[in-house]
Amino acid sequence: MSLAIVWNNEQEEHPISDELITLLENILQKAGQMEGIDEGEVDLTFVNNERIHELNMEYRGIDRPTDVLSFAMNETGEDEPEIIYVSQDNGEGEDVPYVLGDIIISVTRAQEQALEYGHSLERELGFLFVHGFLHLLGYDHQDEASEAEMMSKQEQVLVQVGLTR
Repeated sequence: MSLAIVWNNEQEEHPISDELITLLENILQKAGQMEGIDEGEVDLTFVNNERIHELNMEYRGIDRPTDVLSFAMNETGEDEPEIIYVSQDNGEGEDVPYVLGDIIISVTRAQEQALEYGHSLERELGFLFVHGFLHLLGYDHQDEASEAEMMSKQEQVLVQVGLTR
């Protein structure tokens, strides 16, 4: 088993190329290496602003579109039991992959931000993907120290794959 992306495209505004997916897979490998994660699956969905707005409202109670949402599978809330992964056989001699969680990216918002920041759409999508991945692992940016740590990790990965500003 290895670290892998399973992706889905639910938007029509920007084509998702094989090269982009290869880049995101490379980012996942670098970020996984940095964090000591060498197996698991990340489910990635590309959406538009309308869909991410709906999801942001439904799951976070925030009535506006956002750029990326992450839903960790191993995250537990109050009074919920800890989720412990045990590799399972699917009945055909193959292990069922450990799903780290879901990352949902608004390609529309990524395109707007790429223009705003003056860099490529690929760089913005890469940034949002590694940002979402770190959230799946429990990183957050609620205060200056945690935000600085997350930003540093994101930039380290992006530099490794050649996505500099």
